[in-house]
Order: sequence, then structure tokens, then C-alpha cells
Amino acid sequence: MTEGDTSTWARELLELLRPAARDVRKVVDWLAATVDATVSLRDDTGAQLAGPDPRPDEPRPDASRPGESLPDASLAADVVAGRIASAAWQGRGRHLRLVRIELQRGASAGLLTVERAAPFDRRASEIVTHTAAVLEVLLRARRTTTTGRRLQRAAADLRLAILQLLMVEDTVSARRVAAGLWPGLLDTDTADVYVVEGRTEERDELAERCVEATGEQALVVRCPAMDAHVIVVTPREATGEDLRALIADRADTYLGGSTRQNLACTATAYGQAVSALAVARFRPDRTAVYAERTHPGRLMDPAALRAWTSALLRPLDTLAHHTSAELLATTRLGLEFTAVNAAKILGVSRNTVRARMERVESLLGTDFSALTVRAAVHLALNTQVGLPADGTAVRPAPARLDDLLGGPALRTWAQDLLGRLDTDARDLRGSLRAWLAAGGNAERAAQQIGVHAQTVREHVRSAEPVLERRLLTAGSDLYEVVLAHLVTADLDRPALGPPPRPEETGHPGALVHR
Repeated sequence: MTEGDTSTWARELLELLRPAARDVRKVVDWLAATVDATVSLRDDTGAQLAGPDPRPDEPRPDASRPGESLPDASLAADVVAGRIASAAWQGRGRHLRLVRIELQRGASAGLLTVERAAPFDRRASEIVTHTAAVLEVLLRARRTTTTGRRLQRAAADLRLAILQLLMVEDTVSARRVAAGLWPGLLDTDTADVYVVEGRTEERDELAERCVEATGEQALVVRCPAMDAHVIVVTPREATGEDLRALIADRADTYLGGSTRQNLACTATAYGQAVSALAVARFRPDRTAVYAERTHPGRLMDPAALRAWTSALLRPLDTLAHHTSAELLATTRLGLEFTAVNAAKILGVSRNTVRARMERVESLLGTDFSALTVRAAVHLALNTQVGLPADGTAVRPAPARLDDLLGGPALRTWAQDLLGRLDTDARDLRGSLRAWLAAGGNAERAAQQIGVHAQTVREHVRSAEPVLERRLLTAGSDLYEVVLAHLVTADLDRPALGPPPRPEETGHPGALVHR
């Protein structure tokens, strides 16, 4: 074997280690062509990784003829087990080499089988030896990469499980799950929630950047419902600035944040962050934080709002606490998102989400198909988050939705909000009112006001940047606009629940919820 011949095959083998050419099958094919042999590679489970099975169906030769029998399976087992490093066999004009390929140091190993018609000379033996070393490198790297990916997936699944527990207000279990991998992460009573939106194809990289930006001091989750979203739950107030710096130099990336909320109110905070994200799309810096000051609930009489909420949701008090909490959390998300997306966030089926919401409908004696009903119940559910668990400190006095919507501050807010639409020459306000009255159905709204359905859709879409609220998808933004229309009497007030017992109001036959 000449020095030139050695350098040729050595260069070819080294080329197969370049990043663009790292493929076990290519190496095995190269070895077969270079030494004119049939080459097979199996892993530690016996599964074929590359090359053909070494004559699996060929009849075994007569063992009575010396030197003609095939090697016993125990020989291969000895090689794989490491009792011998390699083995050679010849017979019937065939020459065989068995070489152990170590996949994990001191542990699992695969088997390289090289079979050829000619004897193994020095050149062929050296090529087999060096190729075995290259295969070990490639297989170990692949196994390490695979293990790393599995660990990353496991960590991502745990983060999602923690988020889902927080969404249904099970903070005790969430802390227990988080403690093992991220000690101290949820040792807090309050947290902020951020939603980062980027390109769908870049989300994995964006999530990793979020982990780096937060110093692993936040719960970073790839949103199970929205493919372009990354959810960040953080106890650190500085995280907002870290995330703003992250997206500053990333085109088509947006950040929405919640106000600080109790950890049990993660679902509410998440809804706020999604609402803020809609506003961020119209901001030059592509960031926004939920504006609590504009929320209509803040402009209502607090005591009356709490009393009305308590009365409306009282039917759920008859249920076990964990059942009631589960129904409330599911309904809160079900009103914010579609049943499919709410199911993905909670980790349950969409039929489960629908069944839970139907049960709440039945208990409250109402129908969620009406936007006005959904908006009112959404208001109650967000208010309920701040109510005492035992129902104390809630004013046991008559409380009607009409009373809540009649305050001067709320009326000023509603008129100012909807008045923004009057500056457009198109009748955005009329189209939006008809669309809301039709339950968000553009065709029915178009028939009512005598225009094309596409015109209604365009008008509603045009109203979004004017109002700085998402309208074409369910959620807090839409319900605030519905409430504004209820305040200005542009929509009929919803019928909510059965009348209360006379002793609760002091007025026989009076309705608490209407």
C-alpha cells in the first residue's frame, strides 16, 4: 500500500466528517465501495442502521466441512458485549470482519459487519479500523444530539404542564412540579405574563432567546394554541425590559404584557397580555402593556360590582371547590379563545371545554351564543377573581346590571371610545353595532343594514386600529366594546339567570341580574 493511496482514502474519509456530509449511511456506503465489500451496521438493539442485512436468508453451509460454517451468533454477541474487540472469519470464499462500534463509553455498542470475497489485506484492514472510529464519532454525536433534544422536549412539556396548572388556579401543584427543575421560580404570590409573537418558523429560536433574556428566571412556554406565540410568566418586574430589548432588533416581532396579577389569576393575566399584543401591532416600538385604566370594570361601583358578580355566580357555590374552580377557569378561557385553543391551553379535549361551558350555562340559566351575555359573564368572571373565597365582604344588597352600566364615569368612557369611530367617513359605528347585534355574523349584519357582507367585515377590521382593540377574535377587547354599546344603549341588555329569591333582594319579583 503506497503513501499516496493512503492519503487518498484518508482524505475521502475525513470529507465524510464535514458538517454537510455527516451521514452514517454515506460512510457505510463509502466503506463498501472502497474495500469492495458488503457492509452492514446495527445499533445496540440490533436494528439496522445502514447497509443490507448480511445474507439473512442464505442457507447455512454444511458444518461438517472444516472452516466452512458461518460464524456462530455468539461470536457477534461477544464482540458487541466487549468481550472481544473484533473478530475475523473466512470460509466458502468469503471473508468476514466483525467490529464493535461503541455508542456510549463503557455501555451500549453496535456491530459493524464487513464481508468481501478477497482476503483482508493491510490496506482493507486499516480502512475498516479507521472507518469504525469515524462511525463511533458520528453515532455518539447523533445519540448525544438526540438525548439533548429529548431533554429539551421533556423540559418544554413540563413548562407547559406548569402553565396549564396555573391556568386552572392549581398553584400548589404548579409549584410542586416546578420545584424539582426550577427551584424558587414560583415562590411568589404575584407575577406578570407576557406574550411574544414572531414568525411561526422562528418560534423555537425565539423561545430560546426568551429563556436567555430572562436568565431562566421565568416560565417560558411555546403556546400550545397559537403557533407564533411564546408565553412568559415571570415574578421579576425587570423581565419586561429584558423582553423589550430582545424584540427591539427583531423585525415582525411583538410583545404584549399583563398588569401584575396574583399567581392564581394567570389565566386573566394571559388574556390581558394577548389583548395588549393586539395594541402592540399598531405601536412603533411593537410593545404594549394592558391598560387597566380603560377597563370598564374599573369605572363601576366596586361594591355593587362585587355584589352583582357574587349573585350571578352563586349557583356554582353549590359545587365542590375544585369542580367550581375548574368550571370557572375553563369558562374564562373559553370566553377568551375558541374551544379548540382553550382546550390546547388547558391540555384537555375541545369536547371537555364545551361540556364544562355548557354546564356553566345551565347553572347560570343563560346562553353563551349571545355576545352581550358573553361580555357580561366575562365581566363577572374577571371580577370573581378578586372575591374572597368564602364570600365574605360582599354587600348583600340588590345589584342589577342596569345599575352597573348607568354610572357617569362609565358613560363618558363608552361615549369617548365609540366616538372615535365617528371621525371616519364610512359608517364604521353602524356596521360594528349591527355586527355585534348579529353575534359577530357578517352575513346577518349585512342583511340588516343593507350592505354587502364583505363591507361589514372591512368596516369591523377598520375599527380595530381606531379602537385599539381586537374585534374579529373573541376576548377582553371585544367584550369591552360590547359593554360600551350596552352602556350607550346601542345594544339590548342581556337576560342573565333566574330571578333571585325574594329574601335576597327585599323586593319580591325583582331581578338581580337584569
